[in-house]
Amino acid sequence: MTDSAKRFLQNPILSPKDLSPSIPGLEIACLLNPGVFTFQGKTWLLIRVAERPKQKEGLISFPVLKGEGIEIIEIQENDPDLVADDPRVINYKGADYLTTLSHLRLVCSDDGINFYQPEGYPLLQGEGEDEVFGIEDCRVALIDDTYYLTFTAVSEHGVGVGMRTTKDWKTFEKHGMIIPPHNKDCAVFEEKINGKFYTLHRPSSVDLGGNYIWLAESPDGIHWGNHKCIIKTRKNKWDSKRVGAGAAPIKTEKGWLEIYHGANAEHQYCLGAFLMDLNDPSKVIAQTDEPIMKPIAEYELCGFFGQVVFTNGHTINGDELTIYYGAADEFVCGAKFSIQDILSQLKYNHAQ
Repeated sequence: MTDSAKRFLQNPILSPKDLSPSIPGLEIACLLNPGVFTFQGKTWLLIRVAERPKQKEGLISFPVLKGEGIEIIEIQENDPDLVADDPRVINYKGADYLTTLSHLRLVCSDDGINFYQPEGYPLLQGEGEDEVFGIEDCRVALIDDTYYLTFTAVSEHGVGVGMRTTKDWKTFEKHGMIIPPHNKDCAVFEEKINGKFYTLHRPSSVDLGGNYIWLAESPDGIHWGNHKCIIKTRKNKWDSKRVGAGAAPIKTEKGWLEIYHGANAEHQYCLGAFLMDLNDPSKVIAQTDEPIMKPIAEYELCGFFGQVVFTNGHTINGDELTIYYGAADEFVCGAKFSIQDILSQLKYNHAQ
């Protein structure tokens, strides 16, 4: 396995203790998987902040959105109807709940390393019946003068892709559920191709098929169709169990370069890359055999859910790609890569 990441010496750049809970009585369990964009000359992260009540002995408690507020549900630890063997999801009386409630929070930085929470910008929280268990893992794509936010919307209905758009990060237009459950990892291309919008997405929770990356197209960036499966899991490799898109694909002279995550049966998450044709992104022309980044640092191996590096945001400066990522589902970190170095690791399909 290779690992070509140059991790920030300052990692983790943000930990749960660095931000305040959204309301009294909650604590931040994890900061993870930020969407990334530039705005007003600064680097911004739209961080998933996962909160839960302070846990009491003998009880398991978790928050859900109710109306305009948050409701705390408490269950006895020894309740025979409770299944709580996963730190992320619990099952009670046959229904699934998340152990944490996630919202999206803006932080910004002048140097891309030291981030702070600016005043005057709203928290983005779940709204409506399809987001009762929160919103997660937002990707941000800038097309013309509009930022497209695609995020995971979670409720008892399932896990789907929600969208909001903004121009100023203070007012947002809601577009509802653009891809219904079960789906996530939706990364919109930052320019149209032959007059059409394109996005990558990942249907999941399937019995037939697998957790594969799909491509879709749209006339307006909101209504999506012509779906096509383009990347599958690979048996006995680091991405054998599931794959999913990272952030918006990167336009290079050789094609659209996508950084993606893959996981194996042991739930170890690594990053790899694949290349799509510039004029027809449904054609995958190359893919990395080995990961470009794997969990090796202590803060990637140990945390809320260890053995994880997961990205859905980056910035580009010439050949330098700065990837911001969630580590061990608890911390926000950064690493630098050379785009040319990633391109050199691609293995081209024989058909090309």
